[in-house]
Amino acid sequence: MIEVPYRDISPDALQGLLEDFVTRQGYDTAETELSLEDLAAQVRQQLITGQLTIVYDGVTESVTVLTKQEYHARLQSAGLNS
Repeated sequence: MIEVPYRDISPDALQGLLEDFVTRQGYDTAETELSLEDLAAQVRQQLITGQLTIVYDGVTESVTVLTKQEYHARLQSAGLNS
């Protein structure tokens, strides 16, 4: 697993990743006043503040958003140091 700085991702790709993350997490915009774009903006802010991180998994060749704690736990379970 490799941590990918959000600044290294094109704006369009980052927006797509954030929207995918929001929809996979089960956020229902019908149950809130917030739009998909608003929810994605909240996730972006969490990336900026360091609460979340973007991770590339070479085994599955996928990119996902994880909390810093989830990322470090996965590294530890894989026997890797952060």
